[in-house]
Amino acid sequence: MDAASSDKTESTNAKDAENSPPKIAAEITPAPTTEPTPVESKASENKASIEKSSAEHVEKKDEASSDDKIISFTVIYSKQKCDVKISENSTVLQLKTHLEPIIGVPQGLQKIMFKGLAKNGQTLKSLGITNNTKVMVVGSKLNDVLNLATVPSAEEQQALQEVKVNKEPWCRQKMHRTVLDKGLPDDVMPGILNTKEPLPPCPLSGMLNKAGGKLRITFRLELDELWLGTKERTEKIRMSSIKSVLSEPIEGQEQYHIMALQLGTTEASRYWIYYVPAQYVDSIKHIILDS
Repeated sequence: MDAASSDKTESTNAKDAENSPPKIAAEITPAPTTEPTPVESKASENKASIEKSSAEHVEKKDEASSDDKIISFTVIYSKQKCDVKISENSTVLQLKTHLEPIIGVPQGLQKIMFKGLAKNGQTLKSLGITNNTKVMVVGSKLNDVLNLATVPSAEEQQALQEVKVNKEPWCRQKMHRTVLDKGLPDDVMPGILNTKEPLPPCPLSGMLNKAGGKLRITFRLELDELWLGTKERTEKIRMSSIKSVLSEPIEGQEQYHIMALQLGTTEASRYWIYYVPAQYVDSIKHIILDS
């Protein structure tokens, strides 16, 4: 290439450089760092607190579940036996609800018997119910209750009221005085006024029959039987055959009652029991009449 051509090329390049737009240097601006607002901070703290609380709740629930022991025991109702599996922390009321569809007795009409009458609020664990335990249930099915629930007429109510007003207390009547005049039996159980107690796990003793002989009462709920034992014999009565249970306190010894088991339709068919401790009267009536 000659000198003239070289000068011409350099002149052209210089001219193109002058006509080209200026190059702008790229600038990278870093993203601004923003501090969280107070509301965002509070929301974050609440979320963390909720997550922690939830985790603790699950942990406690798992611990409770591990302590919630399932026990298996036998429930006896009349002649029916059934195996029950339920948490030992269940209450008596929850057990009744569990049994209702099994034995056909509404929970409100059930009475759970284990070392006496169990209260609705007690847990099975507190009662000492464990694996292979036997628990008694007494109670009437709803249809049986409805069949017996007859309302007396106005005339019958008036007659009953007149009998109550004019009736001489049992403890003053001659047939009962012959027994009461013998005095308290030497092995009589202590009587307590103004209280109601469940029956003890042992038979009731220290009472007298109409002949003045010593009497012991045993409740055989699994057989639906009441055993009345004397020195000579033991009379076994089906509790469902007892029409009613009547009682009156003994004047001057109100901590004891005279009790009558109505076995038939007349007064002559009553079985008389003397010196029944007052605190057990209601429990005896409930167990017999609900059988």
